[in-house]
Amino acid sequence: MPRKLFLLCLLISGPSLTIYAAEWKLVWADEFDGKSLDYSKWGVEVNAFGGGNGEMQIYTDRLENVRVQNGQLIIEARKDGYAESGTKRDYSSGRIRSKHRGEWRYGRIDVRAKLPIGKGIWPAIWMLPTDNAYGTWAASGEIDIMELVGHEPDTYHGTLHYGGKWPNNKHTGKPFKLASGTFADAFHVFSIVWQKGKIEWYLDGKLWQTQEKWQSEGGKFPAPFDQRFHLLINLAVGGNWPGPPDAKTRFPARLLVDYVRVYQWSK
Repeated sequence: MPRKLFLLCLLISGPSLTIYAAEWKLVWADEFDGKSLDYSKWGVEVNAFGGGNGEMQIYTDRLENVRVQNGQLIIEARKDGYAESGTKRDYSSGRIRSKHRGEWRYGRIDVRAKLPIGKGIWPAIWMLPTDNAYGTWAASGEIDIMELVGHEPDTYHGTLHYGGKWPNNKHTGKPFKLASGTFADAFHVFSIVWQKGKIEWYLDGKLWQTQEKWQSEGGKFPAPFDQRFHLLINLAVGGNWPGPPDAKTRFPARLLVDYVRVYQWSK
């Protein structure tokens, strides 16, 4: 089946996700078929703040770190001692977001990607609220579609962040572990289906996690996950969760994204 086909039918034993034209409408997509990143769909963040997680990279808008090539988005982490706006870090990388270019309340998000691995490598596909209607993080929520820490190359995590403003925030979720191999061996489709009061996680069309319980200090359930959110894709280096790279970590490390597709119910 062609990898660029919009209408997919993923028939997998057990609970599975099947898309039919009568049920789902494609409302936003990037196939990364052009020669450069589509800035009408993505903004590129430039900062050295470390995401509040003690990360070690500086995010840039250089082609060395963020580019489109051979039908794929490439986010590349490099050990190059790059400096930006008077700040120098040992590592550079990329982080893009669809804020004010693509925002949704409810729907299905599919991202087909191949992940980098290695100690200190931290790729993520996730969502943040555009408006912070219930307060600052994490009272207005965060949806982590996929996070992987590179020293666990066969495992990724799906997580919700909610509750109160930091440090009174909470999170729930669990990991998914491959039966064999690692997430660097092949492309996989990481998906969520987000409905009112329920969020499901799928890998390659197969359901593996459902969450239906959360709360926000700023509003009643299903707050905070009843507002518009936007998408982020990034590749961090180091940080409180994965720890720093070691001598065996290979650079450059590349997060490859084949497509991003967003669907909403057509009925």
